[in-house]
Amino acid sequence: MSMIVIDRKKEIPPLAFMTTNFAFTGDDDDSSKQLVLLASICSGILMCKIVYDITGFISPLLFSAYGKLDGKVRMEWNNRGFSTFHAVFVSVASIYLLVISDQFDESVHGDSVINSTTRLSESIMGISLGYFVADLMMIFWHFPTLGGVEYIFHHCLSMFSIILSVTSGQAQFYIFMVLLSEATTPFVNLRWYLDASGQKGSKAYTLNGIALFLGWLVARILLFIYFFIHMYSHFHQVKLVFPLGFYSLIAVGPVLSTMNLLWFWKITKGLIKTVSRAMGKKKQ
Repeated sequence: MSMIVIDRKKEIPPLAFMTTNFAFTGDDDDSSKQLVLLASICSGILMCKIVYDITGFISPLLFSAYGKLDGKVRMEWNNRGFSTFHAVFVSVASIYLLVISDQFDESVHGDSVINSTTRLSESIMGISLGYFVADLMMIFWHFPTLGGVEYIFHHCLSMFSIILSVTSGQAQFYIFMVLLSEATTPFVNLRWYLDASGQKGSKAYTLNGIALFLGWLVARILLFIYFFIHMYSHFHQVKLVFPLGFYSLIAVGPVLSTMNLLWFWKITKGLIKTVSRAMGKKKQ
């Protein structure tokens, strides 16, 4: 069998690129770890169901426009309810793990940060997996009402990356950096809510458009620039990730950043139109 050589100074058989350094090895600790992960995924799915129902219950009480919407639009309204809830949850969790806790603190863990994993971080990724599963199921079931092929691609790519990280216990720092970019989702959903309720020409719509532009710039453009700079400056750690995870980490980042740039261009054009329309009304 021919051998493939990579710069880790080791020869690896071609099939090794399809293997992962799974953290589950079969002992009692790993069994409990699997149960926690499974419970987290189920919790994420259940969370989506509960928030979906709560959104459908309270929306007609709070928003008169909700009752005037047709069935498909109300379904999307409720879907965006649990999308927003997940975004807020995972953004707060990511900030805690990345900034407040010492899980990824190099002064504490040194070069072992790339292998840093805790039950908390695994549980949070499991809940996010549950969200992506629930949302993807709804996207397929109601296709293309809740999103086209790009949403399916985004969700599958996110799930693939999270699964590799949570099962191997590696590169979780970069996973949570990407999950932090979900902080823009509430602004995207609010934009849709205002449009669906007939408030596209309101001041709130314009202000939300500005907030979305700035939020996207910070959380999906500048954050990803930092993502690549950090990977470059810590490449000696990144090379320690198992082969499939290593090459996925190298590939997924650029793909997601390209999608973010394309969406940012659309957001920018939309903001220019919204601001121009608002300025035109003021002149009148």
